[in-house]
Amino acid sequence: MTTGKAITKAVIPAAGLGTRFLPATKAMPKEMLPVVDRPAIQYVVEEAVKSGLTDLLTGRNKRSLEDHFDREPGLERALELKGDKDRLESVQYASELGPIHYVRQGEAKGLGHAVLCAAQHVGDEPFAVLLGDDLIDEAEDLLTTMMEVQQKTGGSVIALIEVDPAQISAYGCADITAVEGEDYVRVNSLVEKPAVGDAPSNLAVIGRYVLHPAVFGILEETEPGRGNEIQLTDALQTLAAGEGEGSGVYGVVFKGRRFDTGDKLSYLKAVITLASERVEFGEDLKTWMKGFVNS
Repeated sequence: MTTGKAITKAVIPAAGLGTRFLPATKAMPKEMLPVVDRPAIQYVVEEAVKSGLTDLLTGRNKRSLEDHFDREPGLERALELKGDKDRLESVQYASELGPIHYVRQGEAKGLGHAVLCAAQHVGDEPFAVLLGDDLIDEAEDLLTTMMEVQQKTGGSVIALIEVDPAQISAYGCADITAVEGEDYVRVNSLVEKPAVGDAPSNLAVIGRYVLHPAVFGILEETEPGRGNEIQLTDALQTLAAGEGEGSGVYGVVFKGRRFDTGDKLSYLKAVITLASERVEFGEDLKTWMKGFVNS
């Protein structure tokens, strides 16, 4: 079974208050925190574009985010006059990634509500959702694989990772069944942040989804759940248990490299790891780190 409709649209929710990074995020969205020399959200946009998604939607009323992906003629002209070709290209690159549209969520009522706000723009097509807190190594093809699974199954697809069972209460958790002959699994049910003893597995949901548009109708009927927010997990639970077009939820178990930039320690690890791999200063940084640790 296939949906018959190509996946071209990505929704990148950007409505969080970033309270874990205050006061840095008092006047700047957490999605704009730099990871080396690019804001975190640019990595996510680049991932979407690399996967062939050509129509991107994110949250509006965050001026710095909009400005980052817009042209800045004055800055570009100044860099051009200085002959600073490399920096000029890096500035222009961000504004040339593709058409980015913006929608106001109004009141932040949870991830499910943020996705529902995209309904009019997405329409009756399958679409991807990428959370800005999750950075996936750019060498990985997770999103492309998920899109292929969605087209093959006609349902919705979530990304899963194996975590220490003692840490599962920090995540949404999936109860799954293997699908014979396939690299993906079928999701039987989902539990949002279960107690360690109640978790059906150690498979945690991370911030990549490829969803059938049937999710919109379910989100419209979904009552606020955990944290008094409309949870996407609750809507996916309904789809997993349902029948008919758009029903069924599947999982791709990701074994590659991923950083949670919504967590301070993981954010710092992301910055250090990616900086240490940069050609222009990576070796010098690693040499300094060795000396720092030894001291």
